[in-house]
Amino acid sequence: MTTLLDEMEPEARQALLAHAHRVDIPAGTRIFKERQRADRFWIIENGTVDLDLHVPGHKAAVVDTLGSGELLGWSWMVPPYSWHLGAVTTHPVRALEFDAEAVRKLCDENAAVGRCISTAVAAVIARRLDSARTRILDLFAPHHSDMPLAYAR
Repeated sequence: MTTLLDEMEPEARQALLAHAHRVDIPAGTRIFKERQRADRFWIIENGTVDLDLHVPGHKAAVVDTLGSGELLGWSWMVPPYSWHLGAVTTHPVRALEFDAEAVRKLCDENAAVGRCISTAVAAVIARRLDSARTRILDLFAPHHSDMPLAYAR
């Protein structure tokens, strides 16, 4: 699996990593909730995190599970800088944590680094959108339909 850091040019990767510090997050920790300010983001080194969606009157719906090498959080990059989903650890997590404001400033000050980081994050968003689309089709497509699966997707 290609990670966010793997997708970046060496100069951009080094510039980004200069803003990182390691954190350990115990299992069962709610890292963030929907609509809270997105002031940080993480690259998971090991462990797992469920992304969830608040459903009034029901348990939060898990929409994705992230693991080693994956970016946790992209809402820090897009105004109004608030989380679109919630996140909770399902296993202990070790991650690189980044200050969103410092990284946005880095992107503003160095256009080449900013483009590289933006492109890498956009690729993550595109993969997650495709994954969500597939999950939705699996949930709502008529079972035993005569429609070919390739057509449905």
